[in-house]
Amino acid sequence: MLPPGLRGGGLTQGAWPAERRAGAEFEVRRRQAPGRARTRQTLGATGLRRPSAPPRKGTARTARCSGRQRAPRAIGPRGWSRRAAALPAPTPPAAWAGDSAGPRSRAPGRPGGAERRPVPERPPRAQAKAARRRDTVRRRGRASAEGRRCDGCPRVSDQRSPRPVSEPGLLTPPVGGAARAASAAVMYPTPPPAPHRDFISVTLSLGRSYDGSKSWRRRSCWRKWKQLSRLQRNVILFLLTFLMLCGLVSYIGVADQWRAVNGRSAEEQKVRPADPPVLPAPQKADANPENFPGVLPQEPKRHFRRRPPNLQIRAPGKDSEDRRQDDTQRRDEAVGDARPEENTQRTVVSWRGAVIEPQPGTELPSRKAEAPPKPSSQAPRIQNQAASPNERQRAVIDAFRHAWAGYRKFAWGHDELKPVSKSFSEWFGLGLTLIDALDTMWILGLRKEFEEARKWVSKKLRFQKDVDVNLFESTIRILGGLLSAYHLSGDDLFLKKAEDFGNRLMPAFQTPSKIPYSDVNIGTGAAHPPRWTSDSTVAEVTSIQLEFRELSRLTGSRKFQEAAEEVTRRVHSLSGKKDGLVPMFINTHSGLFTHMGVFTLGARADSYYEYLLKQWIQGGKKETQLVEDYLEAIEGIKRHLLRRSEPRKLTFVGELAHGRFSAKMDHLVCFLPGTLALGAHHGLPADHMELARALMDTCYQMNRQMETGLSPEIVHFNLYPQSDQKDVQVKPADKHNLLRPETVESLFYLHRLTGDPKYQDWGWQILQSFNTYTRVPSGGYSSISNVQDPLNPQPRDKMESFFLGETLKYLYLLFSDDPDLLSLDAYVFNTEAHPLPIWVPPRGA
Repeated sequence: MLPPGLRGGGLTQGAWPAERRAGAEFEVRRRQAPGRARTRQTLGATGLRRPSAPPRKGTARTARCSGRQRAPRAIGPRGWSRRAAALPAPTPPAAWAGDSAGPRSRAPGRPGGAERRPVPERPPRAQAKAARRRDTVRRRGRASAEGRRCDGCPRVSDQRSPRPVSEPGLLTPPVGGAARAASAAVMYPTPPPAPHRDFISVTLSLGRSYDGSKSWRRRSCWRKWKQLSRLQRNVILFLLTFLMLCGLVSYIGVADQWRAVNGRSAEEQKVRPADPPVLPAPQKADANPENFPGVLPQEPKRHFRRRPPNLQIRAPGKDSEDRRQDDTQRRDEAVGDARPEENTQRTVVSWRGAVIEPQPGTELPSRKAEAPPKPSSQAPRIQNQAASPNERQRAVIDAFRHAWAGYRKFAWGHDELKPVSKSFSEWFGLGLTLIDALDTMWILGLRKEFEEARKWVSKKLRFQKDVDVNLFESTIRILGGLLSAYHLSGDDLFLKKAEDFGNRLMPAFQTPSKIPYSDVNIGTGAAHPPRWTSDSTVAEVTSIQLEFRELSRLTGSRKFQEAAEEVTRRVHSLSGKKDGLVPMFINTHSGLFTHMGVFTLGARADSYYEYLLKQWIQGGKKETQLVEDYLEAIEGIKRHLLRRSEPRKLTFVGELAHGRFSAKMDHLVCFLPGTLALGAHHGLPADHMELARALMDTCYQMNRQMETGLSPEIVHFNLYPQSDQKDVQVKPADKHNLLRPETVESLFYLHRLTGDPKYQDWGWQILQSFNTYTRVPSGGYSSISNVQDPLNPQPRDKMESFFLGETLKYLYLLFSDDPDLLSLDAYVFNTEAHPLPIWVPPRGA
């Protein structure tokens, strides 16, 4: 049976040939048995088909533009669709039309006369359907390439012939290309073209004309960006982000320097060089004194041989009494001889009990005019035959000889000894340990070792080397050591070496701000800041004045003193201080403080406060600017940095970072008790001595509370009461001990100025700890890494030069019962423990 559409639903007798209808009915009846699928296939061949499935979502036709709709179809009975247009009568195939053999014929050449079924051609409707499918696939490909567009926008793929709407009940015949084009033109007219914009392009070139090539055309950066791969774009974005971060970091540093340069002029206006002392005009040899009533007659010059002051060991009571009488006599003579007009100009400034004479500075004699002034009172001299040392002093001498034996055997002429590995290390390549220990050997009475070291200095020490040295470290160790050795021994060799070395350090002061660079090449004269920053530390630039001032006094060349004192004046006039406390860094180009808001008495700032007091003492207590800065700084320490720990109420000095207090105290801060005691001894407020005693107890506890009896490099104090907790806490990274001298230095000052024997006992305990945990059997002493582990202190295999230059020297002086051995009224120690004489004007001057 044919489907209802073929039985009479719309197929007329004349529409199809009889042979075609007969063949279709035969095929339908014959193929109903295998299954419905085969019947559908046959019906499809006749031009009938089921309604097509709804279009899939996301295709180019449904997802891109909604302006164009598919033509509706007429649905016939039982769901069979037919086209409304009349179906032209197709020409039947030859196999269907038949021949003389009928609908079936025998295949020639087959055995048995078997028949071969003819293969019919695909009807035009099937061919049209296949063509439409191919067109749909091509259109979808072009649509996906064009990209998503808005609804209703015209596309090339939409300009295809639409399907005509058929009337119900009729089959749709295949439509040709011309018919499709005509139908599309009628139903879907061509959209108007997009608006066109005219423009004029001007191209500037060098001798070339525009030829229309792509290289001359404008290319969009965004198009080029989209053409890159994802990896390429990620790499470019990463590089841009990295460059932005680098630029931000650089901008911060450049901005600081720019602000410093802009504010430099204002700061320079505040800085004024100190007025030199007014000197009388020189007189001719035949001039009449009566013609110059304002000038006193001068005594004939007395020539002196340049030599260190004579050191004598005298009875303590008689010498002190004689000095007090001499001071009183000189003070009375000065007051009686003073003129009335001088009394109106020279006033006495009192600062908390300190009597200060405000004078601009200590006048240095000219090298050609006269020799250095001879002190009015003879300073104690250390004779070749030193006084017999006591038991504790002999222990110090034994420790020095043991350390010196290791240096002489494994590191002779080099900077530092590595006692564990029995080798050496270089820093400047100038025999740092040997020069640092010259005056120590002289004080301890080791003349044989001293002469051996002097011979090396005479024959081997040469400063014509292409090597960078740190200005601060080389000044306090080498220059200070040579000057001290000259003063104690009287050997001109050391003064000549000191002058040569001082001249090689002078290029460091050639900066726009007069703030010296931290490093200088003593061979080429090239100076530069540190490799990691353009700043110098405040301690470096303000802890070289004692040595340079003394070098000028001995050589008569003012350039050393002027360069060093210019730094002091500039630092004095800078802003950024907090009640006398200074930041840790200063820029060498702008001359201004950097890293503001951080105040400490530890590394990078400690010796600034020490040298304020000692310069004032060295110059005869006449430079009031120095002592005023020192007293203001001590008040700032009391106000901002002083705290008490729990539970033992230990007084300590912490740090202040941007208004936030830190209970951190370096071992370097233990220089402060001795400095406070020295200031009190020279007439500063008495409460400085009380503070010195309290801080000295704290520094001793920093040693005592450790299992080895040696202080760590840094400690943190407990500010809150807690059960079963010590006052001192040590972090793992701060447990090392470098054989530092600050604690024994303050013990020496406290014992010398108070006479309390407990300070000697404390120093003896520290010496025993050094011998127990740092002494190396083969020679030398080594710094250790863990002061809390007496079984394994972990030697660091390095003996710093200051162990011989400072630590053992201060221990020897601490155990001495002679207060005039390097009297504090005649000598001032630099920060490397090298004694330099105090400038005392001659009598009648």
